[in-house]
Amino acid sequence: HIGLVIAIFGPGIFVLALLGAPLFDGLDFKLALMVAFALSFSSTVFVVKVLEEKGEMNSLHGRIAISILVMQDLAAVVFLVASTGKLLSPWAPLLFLLILMRPLFHLLLQRTGHGELLILYGLVLALGSAELFELGGVKDDLGALIMGVLISTHPKSDELAKTMLGFKDLFLVGFFLSIGMTGRLSLEAMVIGLLLVPFVFIKSAFFYTLMTRFKLRARTSLLATINLSNYSEFGLIVAAIGVANGWLDAEWLVVIAIALSLSFVVAAPLSSREDKIYSNYRPLWLKYQREERLPDDQLLDTRNATIAIFGMGRVGTGAYDKMHELHGDTVVGVDFDIERVRQHREEGRNVIRGAPSDADFWENVDKDHNIELVMLALSNLTANLDALEQLRVIEFPGRIAATARYQDEEAPLRIAGATVVFNIYGEAGAGFAGHVEASQLD
Repeated sequence: HIGLVIAIFGPGIFVLALLGAPLFDGLDFKLALMVAFALSFSSTVFVVKVLEEKGEMNSLHGRIAISILVMQDLAAVVFLVASTGKLLSPWAPLLFLLILMRPLFHLLLQRTGHGELLILYGLVLALGSAELFELGGVKDDLGALIMGVLISTHPKSDELAKTMLGFKDLFLVGFFLSIGMTGRLSLEAMVIGLLLVPFVFIKSAFFYTLMTRFKLRARTSLLATINLSNYSEFGLIVAAIGVANGWLDAEWLVVIAIALSLSFVVAAPLSSREDKIYSNYRPLWLKYQREERLPDDQLLDTRNATIAIFGMGRVGTGAYDKMHELHGDTVVGVDFDIERVRQHREEGRNVIRGAPSDADFWENVDKDHNIELVMLALSNLTANLDALEQLRVIEFPGRIAATARYQDEEAPLRIAGATVVFNIYGEAGAGFAGHVEASQLD
């Protein structure tokens, strides 16, 4: 994808330079390719935030989007390392000893607990590894990345990542502030930044085409593409390096910052309506879907179940076990996290991977299916409302039960079509008291 963007955008930028367009004049072919390279990235911060709010980090399209972002980040790190032009220190080979120290890093991470020491340890790992690589004549960014890779397999790595996310947001705000102070806002920069926004859809077309050619379903490809339809803060970093080395005018920072900000404005409403965009124009998207698909992206079958429970977290698992106890093997669980599905299957539960907002799922369920009750135990209100929207589209005739975490979520769920709403926190106390009374009777 990066290669396609550079191949299309690079020559176009160079043509503008030859024509003497403002800000473009003075760019040679190599610099034109570098600007195209900066525009090829998608925003990790934006995608992670959107996926977290919708509870779709572990969905197939979410994992694909994150995987693509990781590869883009690696490409950015390679550029950062190459841009220094420094010779490696004779001590640089000693950096490979960090790999042998991996068990020590894991042991210390295990012993840091869950409070301030965990935060401090994360900062020490990031800044310490960066300093070590800098001493070895290697770009410090690569050191922080390598250290992250070394501890990524530890069970507490997710907790550490969430703990450090606030620092990432803080530093990102500071970076944007520094960009604003460096560049000079001009009419030309504003116009060029504005004109770059529509080109994000060319990036999107490349993403969608490549994903469908790689045997992903149309829906999976579209949802991942929509998440990636933006410019990236890494583009600013690339431009900042170009400015620092005297390759680019400082106004290019303002241009990319404007294009980046406006791409977020465009992408945000698209991300919130991605299921509607797919279901409303489904015949169009399906034209590009290949008949052969990857094993992890096949259509689903409810196996003649009468009760479907969507969201197999703690609440969904408890609901599944109780319903299975009452109704036997007519219960099926559905979750989009493939690892969670595999774990449930190993524990003997009938769980399949899928999402209730997937129009393909309902379209391809046997027309005479026996599902009479849908229970939505999804992670947040948005996910439940998306599922209810899809159920309303197919005119599902059975009962729909949904979970709410707060009292003000109950009314929207009922309006959207839920026949029963269960407030998890509101009913937890009553359930606890009932359990205590029952144990006394025993």
